[in-house]
Amino acid sequence: MINNEWDDVLAEEFKKDYFLKIKEFIDDEYSSKTVYPPYDEIFNAFKLTSLSDVRVVILGQDPYHEEGQAQGLAFSTPHGRPIPRSLKNIFKEINEEYSYPIPESGCLENWAKQGVFLLNTVLTVEKGNANSHSKCGWQTFTDNVIKILNNQNQPIVFLLWGKQAEKKKELLTNPNHLVLVTSHPSPFSARRGFFGSNHFKLANEFLKEKGLDEINWKL
Repeated sequence: MINNEWDDVLAEEFKKDYFLKIKEFIDDEYSSKTVYPPYDEIFNAFKLTSLSDVRVVILGQDPYHEEGQAQGLAFSTPHGRPIPRSLKNIFKEINEEYSYPIPESGCLENWAKQGVFLLNTVLTVEKGNANSHSKCGWQTFTDNVIKILNNQNQPIVFLLWGKQAEKKKELLTNPNHLVLVTSHPSPFSARRGFFGSNHFKLANEFLKEKGLDEINWKL
């Protein structure tokens, strides 16, 4: 399904009743409604960042629900699409920390290929209907993915932005990892902590301390 080591790690998960119900539900939704991201991009975060390569985890909520924006990576949008406001604020914070220019594209595939696991806690959404798939079982699946990440010996930085992401902190018990929490980068809450959080530099300082390659946040 994914074509890297995640397939072996998640093999048992994919056989569980709850996951079979998710698959049945989304197959029905995709056949009868407009659903995002495109079906073959649902697991893009897993395809682009294999488990042993994960160095930073950024948790999103559900995918963008407007046409052409979701691509299976939290916060990311395809080249040529308008950059959503939350992502603009992420770029502003990186600009403050590193003075990198604000990118013209919202595509974050380059981060994913460096080991930034861009995981939405819900992997699909109906067009124009935010949170429409939040009760179908995806949260169980992604909680179990977070537990797998927590169990890794290699140090990982978890960036938890906003109340929904912060709830996952209780799953992160491994002292090998760094967990950073602040407000969501949305226009409604970015000034409540996200701006000035220094999360991107703090993540790299931690990785460097652990002898791991830093992330180049420049796009």
